[in-house]
Amino acid sequence: MKSELDNNERILVCLSSSPSNQKVIDAAARMAEAFHAAFSAIYVKPVNYDKLSEHDEVCLQNNMAFAEQNGAAIVTIVGDNVPVQIAEYARISSTTKIVVGRSGAEKRHFWSKSPLTEQIILNAPDVDVYIIPDSSADIQNHNKKLRMTSQIQPTWRDSFITLVLLATSAGISLLFTLLGFSEANNITVLILGVLIIAVLTVSPIYSIISSLASVLLFNWFFIEPRFSFHTYEPEYAVTFAIMLISSLITGTLANKLKESARQSSHEAFRAKVLFDTNQLLQKADSTDDVILITAHQVKTLLNRDVVVFALAKNKKLGDTIELSNVPDSSKRYRKDENFSEIAEWVFTNQSAAGAHTEIYEDAKFLYYPICINGNCYGVISIYLNDERLEAFEYSVFSSIVGECALAAEGLTNAEEKKQAAIAMRNEQLRSNLLRSISHDIRTPLTSISGNASNLLTHYEQLDTDTLKQIFSDIYDDSEWLIDLVENLLSISRIENGKMDLHLSLEVVNDVIEESLHHVDKKADQHHIVIQPSSDVLIARMDARLITQVLINLVNNAIKNTQSGSEIRIVSEKVDNFINVHIIDDGPGIADDLKPHMFEMFYTGQNSISDGRRGIGLGLALCKSIVEAHDGRITLKANHPTGCWFTVSIPAEEVAINE
Repeated sequence: MKSELDNNERILVCLSSSPSNQKVIDAAARMAEAFHAAFSAIYVKPVNYDKLSEHDEVCLQNNMAFAEQNGAAIVTIVGDNVPVQIAEYARISSTTKIVVGRSGAEKRHFWSKSPLTEQIILNAPDVDVYIIPDSSADIQNHNKKLRMTSQIQPTWRDSFITLVLLATSAGISLLFTLLGFSEANNITVLILGVLIIAVLTVSPIYSIISSLASVLLFNWFFIEPRFSFHTYEPEYAVTFAIMLISSLITGTLANKLKESARQSSHEAFRAKVLFDTNQLLQKADSTDDVILITAHQVKTLLNRDVVVFALAKNKKLGDTIELSNVPDSSKRYRKDENFSEIAEWVFTNQSAAGAHTEIYEDAKFLYYPICINGNCYGVISIYLNDERLEAFEYSVFSSIVGECALAAEGLTNAEEKKQAAIAMRNEQLRSNLLRSISHDIRTPLTSISGNASNLLTHYEQLDTDTLKQIFSDIYDDSEWLIDLVENLLSISRIENGKMDLHLSLEVVNDVIEESLHHVDKKADQHHIVIQPSSDVLIARMDARLITQVLINLVNNAIKNTQSGSEIRIVSEKVDNFINVHIIDDGPGIADDLKPHMFEMFYTGQNSISDGRRGIGLGLALCKSIVEAHDGRITLKANHPTGCWFTVSIPAEEVAINE
């Protein structure tokens, strides 16, 4: 059903000789692709086509070629009534959507024609009409033309306001005359009318027209002989001149106030952009984010194309970031031939260059460095095309770039502090490791060395029991050293991200049984009790690593509890996790030490009777292994005395086919 609807869609784009028409074609092509619609392009060839300039003909041919490249079928019809012919073609071709560029022309008089887009909408009411805005450069030029035109172009609205206010001023003055008021009141009323006209109308030309008209109205209605432009009194010429000057000054001041209000609104907008920039930069997480935010804010402020050279990892200028309203920015502006060369110069010298500067003054772009305290974080360039920035615009632009450099330096300093803190922590860890190893391996190595020396020198004098004890001590010390090395290697692999998990489905009780075969031989001096779950508990795990976790926890209980103590190993399933508890009734661990027990190199304050204090890797290794299985390990007190370790790993459900 969806494909049938898509196939019924037909999109028609209007062709013209406008340079921005390719943007309209590109938008229509993407729309046709999105709707899977048939795509056509229409050009209404005017009767006076031969009078088109060479430039317009080239632009038109390029636009047609661009439409064909984007899959459009070109349709050309001849006529002068463009909107009617487009609408009629859309009707007979069952077009569902018309895409047209926004026309710069506006209806300036009540007798003038409506813009092309409005006429197409009126003539094709059943077709969706999509109007694509001009590029920012076109809009800028169009706005400039409108502002210039508004200075001299009369409008129906302003003309109506002027006529009504002049008539009202004259009527009030006539009323004052009938009431016997002096001529000074009439002059004041007419000048007030001029002031109101200057405030309410757009073009300042109405101030001049109303000033002249007020003088003529005063002469016509209130100077003898009335209803003529003659006067018997020469002094009235001075009155007319003063009245005209007063009216002109009043109108000029009103227009200046309006221009000042317009400038104030622009300044308020620029100040808001600066404030927003500061807020956004405070939220940036990286230097790249800072540069991108700055580029967007500069584009918003100046409404111009912006190209930014960001700093690469090698501390040189890297790739460019181009911001433009047109997808293919090369159609809007042409980069300077020495674009990269200028940017490199600006980066090296940390000074502005390009348009309206003494360096590379022929460039179309203004290149500005993003630098502070001798550090440069990139170069931002704005397309001026022989235009100049206003002083206030340049000031706000400089402030934004300065905020960018300040934010980039802050992030860089924060990153350097972070790296320094990490390096300091690593150095401290290495120092702790060396200190702990040198301290803790001295006792077993001394024992091994002493026992070996006794065997070498007194072997024949030693009885069997003594020899067995010496061999046992050497074995215990070597096993302790082997466990130490294994823990060091394991924790090193995990910290470096090289611990590969070989996951498989395992029965938890079997893993517990296996781990008890490898615990410290002093386990015989303790009462170890296994309390397995009545259900078969299965989990996906690396059995070798989980076995190592359980060995470490049980050995930890053996070494830190008195002989004859009870160590219970309990397994159960709670929700979607399998919990294995290792519980002892030894002296326990102080509450203030519990939060640190899983930290690397933390050994607590418990003394070991045999002098072989651990270096604080066993529990840290257990925590890393369990978390690698998406599990967790916890420690709490066992009442009335002792410790309660819990290892939780996700349970696995196994379907049994009978």
